[in-house]
Amino acid sequence: MPIYEYVCKTCGNAFEQLIRGEEKAQCPACGKRRLQKQFSVSAAHSQQAAAPAACPYESCGTRDRCPGGTCGLQ
Repeated sequence: MPIYEYVCKTCGNAFEQLIRGEEKAQCPACGKRRLQKQFSVSAAHSQQAAAPAACPYESCGTRDRCPGGTCGLQ
């Protein structure tokens, strides 16, 4: 269900409205349907790559005793 941005041609109110199916948008301020649909910027979410975790055995100098990748850090 998309959210659209509108400006009312009657009262100038700018608003967003969730439109379901065949619903028609209506200005929440004055109730009129003389609306101008606005261009809106879509949101894109991305997950930033995290830095790889350090091996817990590396800091103490015992990396040779690493459990062979069982910790998920290898």
